[in-house]
Amino acid sequence: MKITDVKLYVLESASKKSITPRLVQVPNLLRIQYTHTWDPADRSAQQNFIEVCTDAGVSGRCTTTMTPAQVALLRHQVIGEDPLQRERLYQKLHKGTRWVYQTPGWFGDFDNCLWDIAGKLAGLPAYALIGRVRERFPVYLTSGDATLDDYLRHIELGRAMGVSAYKFHSYKGGKADIPIFERVRKEVGPDYALIDDPVCSYDLREAIEVGRVMEALGFVWLEEPFHEQKMNLYQELCRALTIPVMANETLMHDVGLSAQWLIQGATDRLRANARNGTTQVLKMAHFAELYNTNVELNGQGGLFGLLHAHLGCCIDNTDYYEYFYLSADGNRTQGEQWGLLNAPLIEDGHLAPPDGPGWGAQWDEQHFRSLVVAEH
Repeated sequence: MKITDVKLYVLESASKKSITPRLVQVPNLLRIQYTHTWDPADRSAQQNFIEVCTDAGVSGRCTTTMTPAQVALLRHQVIGEDPLQRERLYQKLHKGTRWVYQTPGWFGDFDNCLWDIAGKLAGLPAYALIGRVRERFPVYLTSGDATLDDYLRHIELGRAMGVSAYKFHSYKGGKADIPIFERVRKEVGPDYALIDDPVCSYDLREAIEVGRVMEALGFVWLEEPFHEQKMNLYQELCRALTIPVMANETLMHDVGLSAQWLIQGATDRLRANARNGTTQVLKMAHFAELYNTNVELNGQGGLFGLLHAHLGCCIDNTDYYEYFYLSADGNRTQGEQWGLLNAPLIEDGHLAPPDGPGWGAQWDEQHFRSLVVAEH
C-alpha cells in the first residue's frame, strides 16, 4: 500500500465569525505586563483539514494548523511511502525537520492521519492500536480570566456536568489571585481539584508566593507562571515548591527541548498536544513515565476532542482532559459546524472515544464538502 496524495482542505462557515487577539496591559502591577483579550474579526471563521489518501482506497483525516506550503513540502516527502510505516516516517520527518527548514512537530497532523488509516485497515479504534488503560478520561473545566463570582459560577456549571476539577486562568498577578484561591477553596471544599494557569503573568517571586499558598490549599499543579524561556528561573521555582510545576507549553512542539526541561529540573510535568502528532505524544508520555511524572494534554485536541479522548484513555500518567465549554456538548456542537457528527460529549465529568475504526469520526460528508472554499 502506498500514499498517493496529501490534501489540505480549507473550510469556511458564514455562520461563524473569526476572532483576533488584542494585547492589553495588566493593570495594578508594579512591572509592565501584557495579556490578551479577544476581538471579533470582520471575516468568516475557517477551519483546515488534512487528508492522506492511499492506493487502497483508505484515507485518514484530521483537523490541522498546517499551511498550504507545508502540505506541499510534506507531499514531496511522502508520496509513494507505506502509510503503515509510521515510525519510519516519523523518524524521517523528525530528523529531517532541520533540513526542510520547519519548526519541530510541523508534520504532526500527517502522523495523526496515519493512525486513522491503520485503524481503518485493522477495523480497530486507535485506542485499541495503542492499548487502552481506562474506559473514560476525566475532565477539568477552564475558562478565561474572570472575577471570583464568575469562577464560582463556572465551577457550578461544571458540577452540573459531573466535573470535579477546575483550572483558573488569571492574569491579575499573584497578589490578586491569592484571596480568590482561598475563597474558592473554602466554597468548594477540600476534595475538589483546583489548578492555576496564570499564563506568564507572574514573576519568580510571585510564583513562589502563590505556589506556597497553592500547596497549603491542596492544588494539583501550577502551570506556566512566567515565560518558559527562563530555564534558570524555572529550575529555582521547581526547587522551591513541592507542588508540581508545568512549564513547557510553548515548547511542547519540540520533543527534544521538552525532554531537556524535564531532565534539567526546569519542569515537573510535561505538556503535549496531538497536533504535534500522536507518535510524538506517546514518546513524551513514555519519557515522563520513566521520570515518574505526568504528561498533560493541552487544549481540545484534534478532531474537536476525538484525538485527546483516545490518547487520554491510553496514557496512564495523565490526569485530565482540558475542557473550555460551559455546557457538555461544546465539542460536539463545534464539530457539527464542520461536518463532524460525533465529537465527544462530557458525561459524568468524563469523555470517552468512539468505538469506530481509526479515530472513529463520523462525517456528514455533504456538509463538509459544502464548506470547502479551497483545496491545496
